[in-house]
Amino acid sequence: MKLIVTNDDGITAAGLQTLVRLAAQWGEVVVVAPAEPQSGVGHRLTTDRPIRVDKLTEERYRIWGTPADCTRLALNCLASDGDWVLSGVNHGGNLGVDVYESGTVAAAREAAICGCKAIALSHYTVKGRSVDWSLAAARLRPVLANLLNETLAAGYFLNVNLPHPEHNRTCLATKHTSVDPSPHQITFSHTGDHFLYSGTYQERQRRPGSDIDHCFKGHIALSKIAV
Repeated sequence: MKLIVTNDDGITAAGLQTLVRLAAQWGEVVVVAPAEPQSGVGHRLTTDRPIRVDKLTEERYRIWGTPADCTRLALNCLASDGDWVLSGVNHGGNLGVDVYESGTVAAAREAAICGCKAIALSHYTVKGRSVDWSLAAARLRPVLANLLNETLAAGYFLNVNLPHPEHNRTCLATKHTSVDPSPHQITFSHTGDHFLYSGTYQERQRRPGSDIDHCFKGHIALSKIAV
């Protein structure tokens, strides 16, 4: 099995290194990741200029483009025999309407559009609490082991969000759930000619039983999303 790993936090991000180590347990890993952080770029693609590609090793490429660019280049040029695209692990949740804004999710969506199986993986974070990436890997391992052995219908990809509970238990319930369509509670602070977004992620609306609800309650949220 060949696993293409990308993200939107950049090729040096701790979450990407965590995912690379995990993915290596199931097959050959090829990293095709952005040179710089690309959080929040959504499904932006580069079509008006050349995209620089730095080949760091035979299985590691640094891309001067967006996460969706990384997927396109991987599946069409750099690792066209890839079986899965794994995007993440993002530092921060990609829940609810985040799926339209996230570069992490866009990389997985682009893979599904191109006919390749894909999973976006993110780690919801509570403000003021750091991420334990070793613990995150332990929590993700059984989830990935199951998902990589399942059949995924064409035109769909998977979106996985780890919670950020205070306890260190590795065994967490995985909830198959819908994507919450609730809007963010958007507020801005105003100073002179400037407006600064000041919404609080943890206080966002959530529907009972949705991906946001389950993740905020300490479960792993798993959603199947159509392209």
